[in-house]
Amino acid sequence: MSALAIIGGGLVGASLALALQKGAKARGWSIELIEPFEPGSEYQPSYDARSTALSYGTRLIYQRLGVWEQIAQRAEPITQIQVSDRGRAGATRLDAKKEQVPALGYVVENAWIGHCLWQALDNEVVVRRCPAEVERMQPMVEGFRLSLTDGKQLDCDLAVLADGGRSALREQLGIDIKRTPYGQTALIANVTPGKPHGGQAFERFTDAGPMALLPLQDNRCALVWTRPEQDAARLVALPEAEFLSELQQAFGYRLGGFQQVGARHLYPLELIEAEEQVRSSLVVLGNAAHSLHPIAGQGYNLSLRDTEALAAALLASPARPGDLAVLQAYQRRQRSDQRLTVGFSDRVTQLFGDSGSLSVVGRNLGLLGLDFLPPAKTWFARQAMGLGVRER
Repeated sequence: MSALAIIGGGLVGASLALALQKGAKARGWSIELIEPFEPGSEYQPSYDARSTALSYGTRLIYQRLGVWEQIAQRAEPITQIQVSDRGRAGATRLDAKKEQVPALGYVVENAWIGHCLWQALDNEVVVRRCPAEVERMQPMVEGFRLSLTDGKQLDCDLAVLADGGRSALREQLGIDIKRTPYGQTALIANVTPGKPHGGQAFERFTDAGPMALLPLQDNRCALVWTRPEQDAARLVALPEAEFLSELQQAFGYRLGGFQQVGARHLYPLELIEAEEQVRSSLVVLGNAAHSLHPIAGQGYNLSLRDTEALAAALLASPARPGDLAVLQAYQRRQRSDQRLTVGFSDRVTQLFGDSGSLSVVGRNLGLLGLDFLPPAKTWFARQAMGLGVRER
């Protein structure tokens, strides 16, 4: 029997395997990393690569795991974040120097992060099963029996569901989810501005929904443009010149004229929270546990903090990995972080997605007030950076 089976070898699953592997080796545990897609052995850069905003707190976690130096080779630092409300006075600016950190965060292509994580895995401890997929999970007295689509079976002390927000296994196990639809769709694309972005990120709020523009390497920017469903469908179908014209009108000319846009993708937006995150011999992790609106950039960073806390709880206990008391202790430890982060993300989304006059006045006063109340601005910045009260 394997000690652990991590179902989903994406960024969250691979990070958990990496966080566990040193301690697992000392304890004689084996880790099965099950992933339906074969990762490429070589990283291939692409203009259209999807990217993730890593908080400064996430950098610290990856430093502890020994992979930040490699990830940083293709990480674009965010030196400033400009938050503004289109056509109104409300605005504030977060600055890395004022917060006494080298960067507020970093934007990195997902494929590069995954490549770095998989390269760092110890083959003596982590058994990579890919391409492979779990079809069914059968609870046992202590652990689970996993039936793979290729007919093989695998027994484990602990199964970790890290297979994404649309986890079929989560549904199969009868774990209910709470859905909060936002009535919006995110349009995701990479764009090239006319001026150097200089490490600046922009959060811009409009009556039709918020947009974020995040700095990437090679003077590209990652665009997250939140629109009503029908308008997002219209925008994704526009010819490139017309799309760039509408983007220019919505964003303005802070970065000059937009020169190029890559492939455009649409993602319906909703807050998803699993009603259960732990059972005996089971943990639900990553987007399968909580999937947040991307505009606040909190989702992956929260998942990585969960991952570090889970690894610490498992390695600190003499009990078997699937012991319910150990898993419940992990959940108690993370509950406040999850509630604060989910609440912060949801409130930002609701506030800046509401075009009502009272909400507009309130958020503009709030943005202006941040510049006059340094403690409030520092709290906002540290929340965005994914830092605890003392962590620097």
